[in-house]
Amino acid sequence: MKAHLFFSLCLALAPQLHAQDAKPKAATYLTVEDARKDGPDIDLQGEYSDSKLGAQVIALGNGTFRAVFHTGGLPGQGWDKSEKVELEAARVGEAVEFSGEGFKATLRKDALSGENSKGKFNLQKVNRQSPTLGAKPPAGAVVLFDGSNCDAFVGGHFDELNRNLLASGSKTKQADFQNYTLHVEFLLPFKPLGRGQDRANSGVYMQDRYEVQVLDSFGLKGLNNECAGIYSKVPPAVNMCFPPLVWQTYDIDFTAAKFDAEGKKTQDAVITVRHNDVVVHEKVAISGPTGGGKKEDPTGGAIQLQGHGNPVCYRNVWLVPR
Repeated sequence: MKAHLFFSLCLALAPQLHAQDAKPKAATYLTVEDARKDGPDIDLQGEYSDSKLGAQVIALGNGTFRAVFHTGGLPGQGWDKSEKVELEAARVGEAVEFSGEGFKATLRKDALSGENSKGKFNLQKVNRQSPTLGAKPPAGAVVLFDGSNCDAFVGGHFDELNRNLLASGSKTKQADFQNYTLHVEFLLPFKPLGRGQDRANSGVYMQDRYEVQVLDSFGLKGLNNECAGIYSKVPPAVNMCFPPLVWQTYDIDFTAAKFDAEGKKTQDAVITVRHNDVVVHEKVAISGPTGGGKKEDPTGGAIQLQGHGNPVCYRNVWLVPR
């Protein structure tokens, strides 16, 4: 009888225990307007700079922020690649006060001002844009997506807001691409409570084999599993990831692996990647498929825009065969 009562009690408590263990789903915002409904964090996040110092401010959710200071300027625009200073603080009203490691700084909507060991600074917010944003496909290009339809992709469909953007999670119907130059534009959602691979995850696969990671890595270290990394193999030379909800570009030169008559590989695939028009990989050999990539062989492959449970969007996708 006692055993029966204990078993019944366990059954009754199981749903409650499961609910307590379950992690809450991180809020995901697809537009700046939607993000603003939950407060000013989206407007405080971003890049700030002057001629001697750059800062990237990352919204971490619930009014908390991380400021990453770069001596010389922003990544790809003056940063001397010296050690970064990272500070965290919570918003009080409309401002955030950072303090530590020789820094004192106040963040407001359009400025980050304070002082460090080198003196006072007043950084203004900047909104960088990739120089190749909106690049038109040249003569001879294969246009994969121009916003008019999703016909070039297996299961391709527009984003959930019907903005004529291509949702992640499909690959091209043409599956024999070999050597080419590829242009892709992508938009990361704002997911302040997301962390690591849960923060706007996607990827652009060459030949359905080799992934150039797509992720909200704004202000992070720039590892091989972060934005523009050759996934799990090669980190980008510099982390050029812009803040979420800002359009970004990949311009990729890809040369397929070579094989002899018996099908033995004689040369690795080679890739050059410009992220927001800054070279982050230059003629890098890829030793083999990245995670989830199909096996190497002499045949070509599709362009895959990986779906990974996050509403990443793409537009202006085209390639020029070489």
